[in-house]
Amino acid sequence: MVSLKIKIGDLKLNNPVMNASGTFGWAEEFKDFLELKRLGALITKTITLKPHRGNPPPRTCETPAGMLNCIGLENPGIDNFIKEKLPLLKKIGIPIVVSIGYLEAPEELILLARHLNSLKEVSALELNISCPNIKTKAPHQRLVSQDPVLTYKIIKRLRRVTHKPLITKLSPNVTDITEIAQAAKRAGTDAVALINTLTGMSIDIKNRRPRLSLITAGLSGPAIRPIAIRMVWQVYQKVKIPIIGMGGIIDMPSAIEFFLAGATAIAIGTANFINPGVISEIIEGIRGYLKENKMKDIKELIGALQG
Repeated sequence: MVSLKIKIGDLKLNNPVMNASGTFGWAEEFKDFLELKRLGALITKTITLKPHRGNPPPRTCETPAGMLNCIGLENPGIDNFIKEKLPLLKKIGIPIVVSIGYLEAPEELILLARHLNSLKEVSALELNISCPNIKTKAPHQRLVSQDPVLTYKIIKRLRRVTHKPLITKLSPNVTDITEIAQAAKRAGTDAVALINTLTGMSIDIKNRRPRLSLITAGLSGPAIRPIAIRMVWQVYQKVKIPIIGMGGIIDMPSAIEFFLAGATAIAIGTANFINPGVISEIIEGIRGYLKENKMKDIKELIGALQG
């Protein structure tokens, strides 16, 4: 038997494959394409304190080997999420990781964590401090995850108000991602997730206008995979907490790259739009790879890069 079980803080998963936040709807949309309880864990869309409509359209466009999006954290707000969405997610029977974010100030994360801390249905929190598609008010013009001091301060405060495992989602739009990851670890995060989208832009040359309403947007898909793998590898060298790798994973080989670079788990994002059953395929592909290489445990693969 091959074991795919992993642990992130107190969070125990039967396998290391999850969906990336914002790419899986509320799970209900995918139930006809894969058995939802096969996921290692389900990560929700990012929730904010108040309902938010997101940015005006157009807010997605295709790019070579990827896509740009500036959705802008569209969500029903924390109260509606707890009342309407969470009961349905609980029925799936797998760990639920609630992604939380802010619209104006990072202090909103503290209130969200307090809301969710007592709910048994919530297995862990993902801190989305790296969404490039929101416009915060001064003095919060930079993303929290672009500043190691701000990252440390907000996680430290969150650690005081919740006992749930914390997964901090980091931005690749920085000079040195290891500096941010180290700050997150010192503050008490249980894991880091990387990477969020890279900032990009696309122009319609016929009318000489940006293709998206926010002008710039987040680039995802296979185009960013080499950068994501490099960053996972860099962080793995310096930060000894679990890493959830993401960014352009579309099949078993691309998933294995992340484990070899040092990821404990992975999250599948843009590929879900192309192949709604891809998560099941990747789970079975990992299992097959381990058998073929005479490995009995996924942990043998983590950080096993040679040369």
